[in-house]
Amino acid sequence: MTGSRFAQLAAELRERIALGDYARSGALESEADLGRRHGVSRVTVRRALEQLRDEGLVTARKGSGWYVAAGAAFGQSLALGTFQHASSAVADAGVPLTRRVVEYGYRPLPPDTASALDVAAGAEALRVRTVRVAGAHPLDVVTEWVPLPVAAPVSRADAEQPGVWETLRRHGHGVTIVRQSIAAAAASESVAALLDVAAGTPVLLVRRLALRDEATPLALSDHRYLGHRFRLDVEFRGWPAADPPGLHIGGT
Repeated sequence: MTGSRFAQLAAELRERIALGDYARSGALESEADLGRRHGVSRVTVRRALEQLRDEGLVTARKGSGWYVAAGAAFGQSLALGTFQHASSAVADAGVPLTRRVVEYGYRPLPPDTASALDVAAGAEALRVRTVRVAGAHPLDVVTEWVPLPVAAPVSRADAEQPGVWETLRRHGHGVTIVRQSIAAAAASESVAALLDVAAGTPVLLVRRLALRDEATPLALSDHRYLGHRFRLDVEFRGWPAADPPGLHIGGT
């Protein structure tokens, strides 16, 4: 390892936790094994683990070693024809999820958001920004836009609990289709402050567009998940009999 050796080790362990590599037992390798595997001293290993402990990702058990902390990372399954909220993954892990509204008000729609919601750019819409905390640590920052004609039922209190989309549903605005886009991004200064990390920290940006039917957008939400705390799992079934023209895959 070059550069900050403990930081590099912490980054690799953070990635393995995010991918669920320790999901079965939750136990990390011993400090000695980690040191041998990565060619670093016991002091470096301990410093990396203590960094992850400060982030709420691992915990030490006296006489037993280091373990992934409850609620350190969550995996949300995706499948065609179904939609699941991240809250279900958090609940499955037995970790409480809380939502705190940090911004609430009516603002002009940015052009790209207006286009997605099929309304005129500059038209006013309800904008809600919340921070969701899983256990004791931030999970994501959510920015939601709701067009003016359907936004009236969503109070600030409703935005916090039960949430914007559920409030819309309870007032007769059912969601029948969700279109989801996923991208890698870096936390801006404002997002980083809410997530309690440094600006530029990797985040998983998930945009969800809720529609009442094939042609009627209802709401749009941008979720910025901490990259080391959340993943999306997809299962594919079947494999093409032959590679598409011009494509050769040399393995799995």
